[in-house]
Amino acid sequence: MNAQYFALFLLCWISPVCRGANGIYAQRLLSDLFSNYTSALRPVEDTEDILNVTLQITLSQIIDMDERNQILTAYLWIRQVWIDTYLTWNKDDYDGLDTIRIPSSYVWRPDIVLYNNADDHFTSTMDTNVVIRHDGQIMWDAPAITKSSCKVDVSFFPFDAQQCRLTYGSWTYNGNQLNIQNAMDSADLADLVDNVEWEVLGMPAKRNVILYGCCADPYPDVTYTLKLKRRASFYVFNLLIPCVMISFLSPLGFYLPADSGEKVSLGVTVMLALTVFQLLVAEIMPPSENVPLIGKYYIATMTMITASTALTIFIMNIHHCGPEARPVPNWAKKFILEYLARICFVYEVGENCMTVQPEKNDPHSQKPPAGRGEDHDARHKPQCICEQQLLLRNIEYVANCYRDQRATARRTGEWKKVAKVLDRFFMWMFFIMVFFMSLLIMGKAI
Repeated sequence: MNAQYFALFLLCWISPVCRGANGIYAQRLLSDLFSNYTSALRPVEDTEDILNVTLQITLSQIIDMDERNQILTAYLWIRQVWIDTYLTWNKDDYDGLDTIRIPSSYVWRPDIVLYNNADDHFTSTMDTNVVIRHDGQIMWDAPAITKSSCKVDVSFFPFDAQQCRLTYGSWTYNGNQLNIQNAMDSADLADLVDNVEWEVLGMPAKRNVILYGCCADPYPDVTYTLKLKRRASFYVFNLLIPCVMISFLSPLGFYLPADSGEKVSLGVTVMLALTVFQLLVAEIMPPSENVPLIGKYYIATMTMITASTALTIFIMNIHHCGPEARPVPNWAKKFILEYLARICFVYEVGENCMTVQPEKNDPHSQKPPAGRGEDHDARHKPQCICEQQLLLRNIEYVANCYRDQRATARRTGEWKKVAKVLDRFFMWMFFIMVFFMSLLIMGKAI
């Protein structure tokens, strides 16, 4: 007996279990089993025989899902069961002793590993005890914290669902030497601890036989597909709803008076706020070609705000057109000032500018009454004629200036009403666009 099994023998001798009623039989059993046993070779009677290993996975907890690095960290319980033909005994010869528990390092263990392991330290399962039955069945239960690579599709973030695969198989034994089988059709989820971010929909298992290009022998493996659905409440309340509320501020920029000087400033402020949220999403998501759904919403909203800011600048240019502006075209008067103004409920602006006021008679143009003083007027007739002509020229100049001022005011008022109607029209149009965009992305959550 070598030093390893002598230490095992001594451990059992010191243990209270071995010093009980069956202590002597357990001591003798260990001595008989490991006298000529080696853990270096596959425990089969014939080297051509296939050793069957049954694998069962119990998912205990999802520790972390790193979307940016595409790594899933999970806490698993891994059970492996196989038959060791060299570790069998007749329990009647050992006072009915049918099972023993010894450290797993003393027996042969299958080299089943996680193929898509993403752990930089390559940590394996915990070195726990194995349970050996009298018929040679060995059951090895070991907990493990695994880091596996997972292809993340963020096209519908934050309403996305992911599928992460955990593939287990032998690293050196092919299918003609070691046959791995799944104990159940899916992993055991009875003891699963709920994750605050992900909801586990299932974890089905499937056995595959793959022929690699390097080798002619088949290599079986068992693939567990973990189906996850994101709990989107956190992202809805912290990223989506603030964006929707900010988006509704963009159409209100058209409602601001043009003389306030804050129309363009509001659009730029909303644009900067959405840029901050866009950067927050970009830090979470992996740099892939698939743009997430919330990212598309941000881009569409920012495009809409850019268009609204450009239209605001155009409308302000119309509103502040000077006296040298041309009159409003007839098609604009009919379509904008009449038809579109009624649709957008703009009635009160510019009515006074379009109303024609009746011309009042100039009191200076009336003739003086005849009668008393005719002789006096006759004596001074040449001087009065010159004064009347000068007065008429002055009155005509003032009247022309007044008419020009009235025409300029009327023309400016019409252009201001055109700008007002366009403001109302684009405000309702952008409100409808924001509403349907928000309704579309919120519908993904249902």
